[in-house]
Amino acid sequence: MTHPHYDMATFWAAATAVYLLAGVIKGVVGLGLPTVSMALLALWMSPVQAAALLIVPSLVTNVWQTGPRATFMPVLRRIGGMQAGVVVGTLGGTLWLGVPEGAWASVALGVALMLYAGWGLTGRKLHVSDAQARWMGPLVGLVTGLVTAVTGVFAVPAVPYLQALGFERDSLIQAMGISFTTSTVVLAIGLAGSGDYPMSALGGSIAMLVPAIGGMVLGTWLRQRLSVAVFRRCFLGGLALLGLYMVVRALA
Repeated sequence: MTHPHYDMATFWAAATAVYLLAGVIKGVVGLGLPTVSMALLALWMSPVQAAALLIVPSLVTNVWQTGPRATFMPVLRRIGGMQAGVVVGTLGGTLWLGVPEGAWASVALGVALMLYAGWGLTGRKLHVSDAQARWMGPLVGLVTGLVTAVTGVFAVPAVPYLQALGFERDSLIQAMGISFTTSTVVLAIGLAGSGDYPMSALGGSIAMLVPAIGGMVLGTWLRQRLSVAVFRRCFLGGLALLGLYMVVRALA
């Protein structure tokens, strides 16, 4: 990280706070760790640096979310085509567009956050049949992969699509865990392949695992004690404002 030495304590304290908050949100609503961490970290570091820090916390917390093993294969079979699309889209996107860097990447991330928050706040329910999923899954995966390559965020349009498949709540959480794990692994491969994942970032990424897991544990505890619907609306509203700020700042 190219920051003056005397700023490093503040830098890591702020990053730790971001991952604690992102972990709490994931613990309460089942998603949001990559989205929140990318959005907040990109306020003071480049999107590619933020994506490099994201890899280990995202991978571990999402692998945790892929259980239980008994239902893993049935869920994977339903979203297998989508996962293939994610792989092609993310790797193709990093080769074609490069990794998230510069003002245009901040604009793309801001727009992705606003679209995701806007969809979530409208509360629209979509439905995709198994027949439609056969062709729609790979297409949604491809677009999600391209968005991941440009912004480091895996949720658009993956989450609305997974919700439209009609999974029960536990299976939906598992499906998101599988999809986010695929995105994390392939993004790491894309970053490494482009030479933008220095080994020096690995130690910081591992360190961010502690506040992320601590936040998840706290968020799981909070979920039993507050209105998830109200929390989710506040979370999405905050994301929309943050996305708007990032676009305006990058274009100013």
